Amino acid sequence: MNDATLAACIKACLDCAAACETCASACLGEANLDMMRDCVRLDRDCADACRLAATFMQRGSDRIAEACALCLATCRACAAECGKHKAEHCQACARACAACADACAAMAA
Repeated sequence: MNDATLAACIKACLDCAAACETCASACLGEANLDMMRDCVRLDRDCADACRLAATFMQRGSDRIAEACALCLATCRACAAECGKHKAEHCQACARACAACADACAAMAA
């Protein structure tokens, strides 16, 4: 892995974590909270997985591949769930999750 790939993945993870937190907060304000429950749960899990992967990459952990594999799987699930909803915050989150999953795929290999 080269430094540019690593830096891009860290940025994608941190951007995704922020998008997930924004989405979760916005979903909690939606009129039909029951419909958004899975979205909020996945947003929170995804934000945590993204921060973990970014931290592991920043410190040069021996477990980067495992952290990125977890992040990849969580981002894919979150992108699928958020993609079901028409709200812009959900669509933005789905895009950030898809980009992060793509970035983590190389790191998890």
